[in-house]
Amino acid sequence: MASVQVLTATSVPTYTTSLRVEEPLVKYRQIHPTFGAEATADFSQITQDLVDEIKRGLAKYGVLVFRKTGLDDARHVEMSHLFGDLDDIAPFVNGLGQKNRLSSDYLFDVGNVNPDNTVMQPGGMRDLLLRCNYHFHADSAFNPRRAGVSLLLAHELPPEELGGDTEFADTRSAYESLSPERKEEINDWVVMNSQLQCRRNANTDENGVINPLLATDEFDPMKHRFGKHKLPRIAAHAHHVQGMDVDEGQKKLKELLEYVDNPKFTFRVKWQDPGDLVVWDNTCVLHRAIPGGYAGKYKRDLRRTTVHDMGPQAWGLNEVGATWRSGLD
Repeated sequence: MASVQVLTATSVPTYTTSLRVEEPLVKYRQIHPTFGAEATADFSQITQDLVDEIKRGLAKYGVLVFRKTGLDDARHVEMSHLFGDLDDIAPFVNGLGQKNRLSSDYLFDVGNVNPDNTVMQPGGMRDLLLRCNYHFHADSAFNPRRAGVSLLLAHELPPEELGGDTEFADTRSAYESLSPERKEEINDWVVMNSQLQCRRNANTDENGVINPLLATDEFDPMKHRFGKHKLPRIAAHAHHVQGMDVDEGQKKLKELLEYVDNPKFTFRVKWQDPGDLVVWDNTCVLHRAIPGGYAGKYKRDLRRTTVHDMGPQAWGLNEVGATWRSGLD
Protein backbone atom coordinates (compact mmCIF):
# COMPACT_ATOMS: atom_id res chain seq x y z
CA MET A 1 0.00 0.00 0.00
CA ALA A 2 1.41 3.26 -1.00
CA SER A 3 2.03 5.74 1.76
CA VAL A 4 0.23 9.02 1.75
CA GLN A 5 2.39 12.08 1.93
CA VAL A 6 1.00 15.17 3.63
CA LEU A 7 2.40 18.36 2.31
CA THR A 8 2.55 21.34 4.64
CA ALA A 9 2.79 24.88 3.40
CA THR A 10 6.08 26.49 3.95
CA SER A 11 5.74 29.37 6.40
CA VAL A 12 5.83 32.68 4.63
CA PRO A 13 7.69 35.31 6.63
CA THR A 14 5.79 38.52 7.21
CA TYR A 15 7.44 41.94 7.03
CA THR A 16 6.22 45.01 8.83
CA THR A 17 7.09 48.19 7.02
CA SER A 18 7.25 51.18 9.31
CA LEU A 19 6.11 54.31 7.49
CA ARG A 20 7.27 57.43 9.27
CA VAL A 21 4.82 60.28 8.88
CA GLU A 22 6.48 63.53 9.76
CA GLU A 23 4.43 66.01 11.70
CA PRO A 24 4.06 69.43 10.08
CA LEU A 25 6.20 72.12 11.68
CA VAL A 26 3.14 74.32 12.17
CA LYS A 27 -0.52 73.37 12.44
CA TYR A 28 -3.25 75.91 11.69
CA ARG A 29 -6.89 76.42 12.63
CA GLN A 30 -8.52 79.36 10.88
CA ILE A 31 -10.16 81.94 13.17
CA HIS A 32 -12.03 84.29 10.85
CA PRO A 33 -13.71 83.57 7.50
CA THR A 34 -11.12 85.60 5.58
CA PHE A 35 -7.91 85.61 7.67
CA GLY A 36 -6.17 84.72 10.93
CA ALA A 37 -5.32 81.34 12.44
CA GLU A 38 -4.58 79.77 15.79
CA ALA A 39 -1.28 78.00 15.20
CA THR A 40 0.76 75.43 17.12
CA ALA A 41 4.48 74.78 16.83
CA ASP A 42 7.41 73.50 18.87
CA PHE A 43 9.62 76.46 19.77
CA SER A 44 12.15 74.42 21.75
CA GLN A 45 14.34 74.46 18.64
CA ILE A 46 14.29 77.59 16.55
CA THR A 47 15.29 76.83 12.98
CA GLN A 48 15.12 78.49 9.59
CA ASP A 49 12.75 75.73 8.46
CA LEU A 50 10.33 76.65 11.25
CA VAL A 51 10.51 80.35 10.37
CA ASP A 52 10.03 79.61 6.67
CA GLU A 53 6.87 77.63 7.48
CA ILE A 54 5.57 80.51 9.62
CA LYS A 55 6.18 82.81 6.65
CA ARG A 56 4.09 80.50 4.47
CA GLY A 57 1.35 80.58 7.09
CA LEU A 58 1.45 84.38 7.16
CA ALA A 59 1.13 84.53 3.38
CA LYS A 60 -2.17 82.66 3.71
CA TYR A 61 -3.61 83.89 7.00
CA GLY A 62 -1.97 87.28 7.65
CA VAL A 63 -2.10 86.76 11.46
CA LEU A 64 -0.95 83.73 13.47
CA VAL A 65 -1.69 83.22 17.18
CA PHE A 66 0.60 80.85 19.10
CA ARG A 67 -0.12 79.93 22.74
CA LYS A 68 2.37 79.28 25.57
CA THR A 69 5.46 79.30 23.36
CA GLY A 70 7.94 79.38 26.23
CA LEU A 71 9.95 82.08 24.48
CA ASP A 72 11.99 84.62 26.44
CA ASP A 73 13.55 87.88 25.25
CA ALA A 74 16.72 86.27 23.89
CA ARG A 75 14.96 83.55 21.90
CA HIS A 76 12.29 85.98 20.74
CA VAL A 77 15.01 88.16 19.20
CA GLU A 78 16.92 85.12 17.91
CA MET A 79 13.91 83.84 16.01
CA SER A 80 13.02 87.29 14.69
CA HIS A 81 16.45 87.66 13.09
CA LEU A 82 15.65 84.62 10.94
CA PHE A 83 12.75 86.53 9.36
CA GLY A 84 15.00 89.32 8.05
CA ASP A 85 16.47 92.71 8.98
CA LEU A 86 15.18 94.00 12.32
CA ASP A 87 14.05 97.50 13.22
CA ASP A 88 15.40 98.84 16.51
CA ILE A 89 14.34 101.22 19.25
CA ALA A 90 17.73 102.92 19.73
CA PRO A 91 16.96 106.09 17.69
CA PHE A 92 13.81 106.75 19.74
CA VAL A 93 15.48 105.97 23.06
CA ASN A 94 18.46 108.19 22.31
CA GLY A 95 16.58 110.87 20.38
CA LEU A 96 13.90 111.34 23.02
CA GLY A 97 16.11 110.77 26.04
CA GLN A 98 14.18 107.70 27.07
CA LYS A 99 15.40 104.65 28.93
CA ASN A 100 14.97 101.16 27.53
CA ARG A 101 14.06 98.81 30.40
CA LEU A 102 14.38 95.75 28.16
CA SER A 103 17.40 93.60 27.39
CA SER A 104 17.67 94.42 23.67
CA ASP A 105 17.23 97.45 21.43
CA TYR A 106 15.43 95.11 19.02
CA LEU A 107 12.56 94.84 21.52
CA PHE A 108 9.87 97.51 21.34
CA ASP A 109 8.23 98.07 24.73
CA VAL A 110 4.52 98.39 23.88
CA GLY A 111 3.06 97.55 27.28
CA ASN A 112 2.19 99.77 30.23
CA VAL A 113 5.24 99.16 32.41
CA ASN A 114 7.51 102.07 33.32
CA PRO A 115 11.33 101.82 33.32
CA ASP A 116 11.20 101.56 37.14
CA ASN A 117 8.86 98.53 36.79
CA THR A 118 5.77 100.38 38.03
CA VAL A 119 2.44 100.45 36.20
CA MET A 120 2.03 103.39 33.83
CA GLN A 121 -0.61 105.83 35.03
CA PRO A 122 -3.20 107.45 32.72
CA GLY A 123 -2.57 111.05 31.69
CA GLY A 124 1.22 111.05 31.67
CA MET A 125 3.22 111.77 28.52
CA ARG A 126 4.06 108.11 27.86
CA ASP A 127 0.39 107.21 28.16
CA LEU A 128 -0.55 109.99 25.73
CA LEU A 129 1.99 108.79 23.16
CA LEU A 130 0.92 105.16 23.42
CA ARG A 131 -2.76 106.00 22.89
CA CYS A 132 -1.97 105.94 19.19
CA ASN A 133 -1.93 102.15 19.58
CA TYR A 134 -5.71 102.23 20.18
CA HIS A 135 -6.21 103.14 16.51
CA PHE A 136 -5.82 100.76 13.57
CA HIS A 137 -2.30 101.07 12.24
CA ALA A 138 0.57 99.24 10.57
CA ASP A 139 3.94 99.34 12.31
CA SER A 140 6.55 101.73 10.90
CA ALA A 141 4.37 103.01 8.03
CA PHE A 142 5.62 106.45 9.02
CA ASN A 143 9.30 105.61 8.42
CA PRO A 144 11.09 105.50 5.05
CA ARG A 145 11.31 101.70 5.22
CA ARG A 146 8.04 100.12 6.23
CA ALA A 147 7.59 97.09 8.46
CA GLY A 148 7.02 93.57 7.24
CA VAL A 149 6.46 91.03 10.02
CA SER A 150 5.82 91.91 13.67
CA LEU A 151 6.15 89.40 16.51
CA LEU A 152 4.41 90.39 19.77
CA LEU A 153 5.12 88.32 22.89
CA ALA A 154 3.24 88.43 26.20
CA HIS A 155 5.32 88.53 29.40
CA GLU A 156 2.76 89.58 32.01
CA LEU A 157 -0.98 90.02 31.56
CA PRO A 158 -3.81 91.65 33.53
CA PRO A 159 -6.84 89.64 34.65
CA GLU A 160 -8.62 88.51 31.48
CA GLU A 161 -11.92 90.13 32.47
CA LEU A 162 -10.22 93.58 32.52
CA GLY A 163 -9.52 93.59 28.78
CA GLY A 164 -6.35 94.29 26.86
CA ASP A 165 -7.18 92.39 23.67
CA THR A 166 -5.51 93.12 20.34
CA GLU A 167 -7.70 93.52 17.27
CA PHE A 168 -6.74 92.91 13.65
CA ALA A 169 -8.24 94.06 10.35
CA ASP A 170 -7.89 92.29 7.00
CA THR A 171 -7.01 94.97 4.45
CA ARG A 172 -6.73 92.39 1.65
CA SER A 173 -10.38 91.40 1.88
CA ALA A 174 -11.47 94.98 2.47
CA TYR A 175 -9.67 96.12 -0.67
CA GLU A 176 -11.04 93.27 -2.78
CA SER A 177 -14.59 94.14 -1.70
CA LEU A 178 -14.31 97.69 -3.05
CA SER A 179 -15.98 98.56 -6.32
CA PRO A 180 -13.77 98.68 -9.44
CA GLU A 181 -14.31 102.45 -9.55
CA ARG A 182 -13.15 102.89 -5.95
CA LYS A 183 -10.06 100.75 -6.55
CA GLU A 184 -9.16 102.80 -9.61
CA GLU A 185 -9.56 106.00 -7.61
CA ILE A 186 -7.17 105.01 -4.80
CA ASN A 187 -4.63 102.77 -6.55
CA ASP A 188 -2.23 105.59 -7.42
CA TRP A 189 -2.55 107.54 -4.18
CA VAL A 190 0.72 108.32 -2.42
CA VAL A 191 -0.04 108.67 1.28
CA MET A 192 2.08 110.89 3.52
CA ASN A 193 2.46 109.11 6.87
CA SER A 194 3.56 110.51 10.22
CA GLN A 195 3.72 108.96 13.67
CA LEU A 196 2.80 112.39 15.01
CA GLN A 197 -0.49 112.37 13.09
CA CYS A 198 -1.72 109.34 14.99
CA ARG A 199 -0.47 110.69 18.32
CA ARG A 200 -2.28 113.99 17.85
CA ASN A 201 -5.51 112.37 16.70
CA ALA A 202 -5.42 109.99 19.67
CA ASN A 203 -5.34 113.00 22.01
CA THR A 204 -7.94 115.24 20.38
CA ASP A 205 -11.34 115.70 22.03
CA GLU A 206 -14.77 115.65 20.40
CA ASN A 207 -14.48 119.38 19.68
CA GLY A 208 -11.22 118.95 17.77
CA VAL A 209 -9.07 120.41 20.55
CA ILE A 210 -5.63 118.80 20.90
CA ASN A 211 -4.19 118.09 24.33
CA PRO A 212 -1.90 121.08 25.05
CA LEU A 213 1.04 118.75 25.71
CA LEU A 214 0.95 117.72 22.04
CA ALA A 215 -0.14 121.05 20.53
CA THR A 216 3.45 122.09 19.82
CA ASP A 217 5.76 122.20 16.80
CA GLU A 218 7.51 119.11 18.18
CA PHE A 219 4.31 117.13 17.52
CA ASP A 220 3.15 118.94 14.38
CA PRO A 221 3.32 116.51 11.42
CA MET A 222 3.76 119.36 8.97
CA LYS A 223 7.02 120.34 10.69
CA HIS A 224 8.60 116.94 10.06
CA ARG A 225 9.24 114.51 7.22
CA PHE A 226 6.61 112.08 6.02
CA GLY A 227 7.01 108.42 5.12
CA LYS A 228 5.64 108.11 1.58
CA HIS A 229 3.89 104.84 0.80
CA LYS A 230 1.21 103.94 -1.72
CA LEU A 231 -2.24 102.61 -0.98
CA PRO A 232 -3.92 100.22 -0.38
CA ARG A 233 -1.58 100.39 2.62
CA ILE A 234 -3.63 102.68 4.88
CA ALA A 235 -3.47 103.28 8.61
CA ALA A 236 -3.96 105.80 11.41
CA HIS A 237 -0.56 107.31 10.62
CA ALA A 238 -1.83 108.57 7.26
CA HIS A 239 -1.81 112.38 7.29
CA HIS A 240 -2.80 113.33 3.74
CA VAL A 241 -2.66 112.26 0.10
CA GLN A 242 0.12 113.75 -1.98
CA GLY A 243 -1.19 116.27 -4.50
CA MET A 244 -4.63 116.48 -2.86
CA ASP A 245 -6.04 119.20 -0.62
CA VAL A 246 -5.10 118.19 2.94
CA ASP A 247 -8.65 118.39 4.33
CA GLU A 248 -10.12 116.51 1.39
CA GLY A 249 -7.44 113.82 1.59
CA GLN A 250 -7.92 113.37 5.31
CA LYS A 251 -11.66 112.98 4.82
CA LYS A 252 -11.16 110.28 2.17
CA LEU A 253 -8.56 108.47 4.27
CA LYS A 254 -10.89 108.48 7.27
CA GLU A 255 -13.65 106.97 5.12
CA LEU A 256 -11.37 104.10 4.12
CA LEU A 257 -10.31 103.41 7.72
CA GLU A 258 -13.94 103.38 8.82
CA TYR A 259 -14.73 100.96 5.99
CA VAL A 260 -12.08 98.50 7.23
CA ASP A 261 -13.37 98.77 10.82
CA ASN A 262 -16.13 96.23 10.26
CA PRO A 263 -16.71 92.72 11.69
CA LYS A 264 -16.54 91.39 8.12
CA PHE A 265 -12.83 92.25 8.17
CA THR A 266 -11.83 92.13 11.87
CA PHE A 267 -11.29 89.79 14.80
CA ARG A 268 -9.84 90.08 18.32
CA VAL A 269 -7.06 88.11 19.95
CA LYS A 270 -7.63 87.50 23.66
CA TRP A 271 -4.31 87.19 25.45
CA GLN A 272 -4.41 84.22 27.81
CA ASP A 273 -0.97 83.38 29.20
CA PRO A 274 2.60 84.65 29.34
CA GLY A 275 4.39 83.19 26.34
CA ASP A 276 1.49 83.80 23.97
CA LEU A 277 2.89 85.07 20.68
CA VAL A 278 1.06 86.83 17.86
CA VAL A 279 2.80 87.19 14.50
CA TRP A 280 1.38 89.30 11.68
CA ASP A 281 2.21 90.78 8.30
CA ASN A 282 1.96 94.58 8.37
CA THR A 283 1.72 94.73 4.60
CA CYS A 284 -1.74 93.13 4.60
CA VAL A 285 -3.31 93.64 8.04
CA LEU A 286 -3.82 96.46 10.53
CA HIS A 287 -3.91 96.12 14.30
CA ARG A 288 -4.83 98.05 17.44
CA ALA A 289 -4.78 97.55 21.20
CA ILE A 290 -8.12 97.55 23.00
CA PRO A 291 -8.17 99.62 26.23
CA GLY A 292 -9.60 98.08 29.38
CA GLY A 293 -10.10 98.32 33.09
CA TYR A 294 -6.54 97.20 33.80
CA ALA A 295 -5.16 100.68 33.00
CA GLY A 296 -3.26 102.17 35.92
CA LYS A 297 -3.77 99.02 38.02
CA TYR A 298 -2.28 95.93 36.40
CA LYS A 299 0.71 95.30 34.17
CA ARG A 300 0.17 94.49 30.52
CA ASP A 301 3.76 93.70 29.53
CA LEU A 302 3.96 93.05 25.79
CA ARG A 303 7.21 93.19 23.80
CA ARG A 304 7.47 93.36 20.02
CA THR A 305 10.14 92.75 17.47
CA THR A 306 9.63 94.31 14.05
CA VAL A 307 11.11 92.89 10.87
CA HIS A 308 11.68 95.39 8.08
CA ASP A 309 9.77 94.73 4.87
CA MET A 310 12.16 92.67 2.75
CA GLY A 311 10.17 93.10 -0.48
CA PRO A 312 10.53 95.43 -3.47
CA GLN A 313 7.99 97.95 -2.08
CA ALA A 314 9.72 98.26 1.29
CA TRP A 315 10.92 101.83 0.77
CA GLY A 316 7.78 103.11 -0.95
CA LEU A 317 8.58 106.45 -2.54
CA ASN A 318 11.30 107.29 -0.02
CA GLU A 319 15.04 107.34 -0.53
CA VAL A 320 16.34 103.78 -0.38
CA GLY A 321 18.69 103.45 2.57
CA ALA A 322 17.35 106.49 4.44
CA THR A 323 17.82 106.17 8.20
CA TRP A 324 15.73 109.05 9.59
CA ARG A 325 12.84 108.22 11.91
CA SER A 326 9.44 109.89 12.06
CA GLY A 327 9.37 112.78 14.53
CA LEU A 328 13.12 112.71 15.10
CA ASP A 329 14.21 114.35 11.84
